Amino acid sequence: MSILITGAAGFIGKNLSMNLREKKVEPLEFVRTSDIRELEWAIAQVDAICHLAGVNRPVDVAEFAQVNTGLTATLCRLAEESGRKLPILLASSIQAESDNPYGRSKRDAEDLVLAYGRRTGAAVKILRLPNVFGKWCKPNYNSVVATFCHHIARDLPITVNDPAHPLQLVYIDDVVDGIVGMLDEGLSGEVHGAIEPVYGITLGELAATIQSFRASRESQVTERVGGGLVRTLYSTYVSYLPSQAFSYPVPMHDDPRGVFVEMLKTRDSGQFSFFTAHPGVTRGGHYHHSKTEKFLLIQGKAKFRFRQLDTGEYHELCTSGEKAEIVETIPGWTHDITNIGEGDMIVMLWANEIFDRGRPDTFSMPL
Repeated sequence: MSILITGAAGFIGKNLSMNLREKKVEPLEFVRTSDIRELEWAIAQVDAICHLAGVNRPVDVAEFAQVNTGLTATLCRLAEESGRKLPILLASSIQAESDNPYGRSKRDAEDLVLAYGRRTGAAVKILRLPNVFGKWCKPNYNSVVATFCHHIARDLPITVNDPAHPLQLVYIDDVVDGIVGMLDEGLSGEVHGAIEPVYGITLGELAATIQSFRASRESQVTERVGGGLVRTLYSTYVSYLPSQAFSYPVPMHDDPRGVFVEMLKTRDSGQFSFFTAHPGVTRGGHYHHSKTEKFLLIQGKAKFRFRQLDTGEYHELCTSGEKAEIVETIPGWTHDITNIGEGDMIVMLWANEIFDRGRPDTFSMPL
């Protein structure tokens, strides 16, 4: 299928175009600097139209009628004159339900597309989108998520007038996947479509969540960024980091044995660290009641020793950085690790809880 994207240089358009190119589909693009002759030529080449072009923060409100309504009218006329029953997917807004200049212009655009479908028998689909957020969205324009991410990533102030103000959000990847799926299905089915999931959050919660991403670089405690809204917000926040902020330092604890570095701490899944040891150095010599750990030798050779506190049972094993092998420490067993290689040993370490100096659950007992 060949596809025309209007508004291809906009936020949704850029993401959609990239997604299609990843699928080996080269879309035709209509942008703000294109003229009507280009639009007419493109309509003659494609199998479907994805109409994303629009304005929502114009200098002059007359632009609402010129672009949101006027361009849609022209698009429908040219599509009808082609005699090809071209399917049209229109990206509208939930503001189409509101009685304001922007909302009325979007509703008028919807009516034009629906009328085109009735006259020609072409399939049409209308997406009434809530606030869309994600990478490449313009800050200080119409997305509070983009504005908050941009400002917080640069230590700039943000304004939260009403923390309780509710927001409905959809993520750009979900929007793009939804549009591509609808195009693949041939725009069959219901006239009005929806993108899922829609996330609900208050303005105050949004600000606090994005600020927590910034703070995690200092605390080393990450938010739960593996799923849901927090995952998508975190990906969006990181996309707004200036290039000079792509890296950041973490504390390195150095002593005669080697170095120890805590990389990342989680709220409910422990923490990740690494340490080194010089040849012949032994680390550990302690036990835990509840804490468990996983060691992965990245470089060198190591001997692990274990002794059960109750029975006195002894166990030892050796591992090498040449073999990916996890060694676990067991509650109730004192343990240590010795570098038995000729060079420095590097070990990755995961513990199932964040180290708490007040309650370390770590008790010295050399083997």
